Amino acid sequence: MTPPLDDLDPPTFQFGPEGRRRRKEQEEEAEAADAELEVPSFDEPVPGSPDEPGEDKARTGPIWQRLPFAKGETAQRVIVVIPWLVFAITIVAVGGELFMLGMIGLAVLGLRELFRMTAAFAPVEIPAYLAVAAMIITAHYGTAFNILLVLAAAFPVIFFFAARRPSHDNVTISLAVTFFAIAWLGLGFTHAVLLRDLPDHGGALLIDVLVATFVGDTAAYGAGRLFGSRKITPRISPNKTLEGLIGGFIGGTMGFWFAGLYQDWLPGFDALLMGMVVAAIAPIGDLFASMLKRDLSVKDTGTLFGPHGGVIDRLDAVLFTVVAGYYLSVAFVY
Repeated sequence: MTPPLDDLDPPTFQFGPEGRRRRKEQEEEAEAADAELEVPSFDEPVPGSPDEPGEDKARTGPIWQRLPFAKGETAQRVIVVIPWLVFAITIVAVGGELFMLGMIGLAVLGLRELFRMTAAFAPVEIPAYLAVAAMIITAHYGTAFNILLVLAAAFPVIFFFAARRPSHDNVTISLAVTFFAIAWLGLGFTHAVLLRDLPDHGGALLIDVLVATFVGDTAAYGAGRLFGSRKITPRISPNKTLEGLIGGFIGGTMGFWFAGLYQDWLPGFDALLMGMVVAAIAPIGDLFASMLKRDLSVKDTGTLFGPHGGVIDRLDAVLFTVVAGYYLSVAFVY
């Protein structure tokens, strides 16, 4: 037979109003005693221990933040960009299927960022991934007509996926976001493949466009920080200034022209004109993405590039300049 448990709070055998008053007094006395009791805190870490504040963050944060020489933001930016720079140089230099696969990978990551930002509109994601990948593959193996054919074929496929949904509420917005994603990212990465695949000089021309785009962006940042005072797009990007725009235009133009100095098949005047167009198009791509992020209340589209943001953050201008660069190359070089 199990012995009865000791009653830690024996009954008072007091009933009626007097009993209730007595029990209330006892409860108040117990609460006062608990308040005076000093209970040690076991949540406070011992200095120097693994649980000290900041240690978990340092242990679990991105690897580029845990490196001993990555103390400042500038150092972290440089550390993050180095492997991606090697990646870009490698796929551009090799070209062919490797470059095509690299563009598919970046396009998929960019679509994922965009669909995450627009999740409230329920875009039709699967056919969008398939359509963009098919467009890029077609750009490498086919022609511009085949790319248009793939884009046209995406419409009934997306309709089929949308029609199978349990609810068709706001389906118009869902379809609009889906086709917008295909047009923006799909056409951008597709033209990067078309430009790289141009005979003889495609890789060099792509490098020229990238140099002009990123040098222009850096020059715009520097000129804006040093001389910027006149805001040009306060509703879209408050930090954009007229001085920065001019600095970026000059920097991008000169970047393309200097890159062309090492290419005897590209006349200097043609390189200057091509650089001017690319430098003028680049800030439009930047402002295009900034307008979307502001509307969607997003600061960065992702974290793939660490402090540089996501794929769209880094390639927003490139998605515009590679399109212009392809048609400029066809007009001036071929």
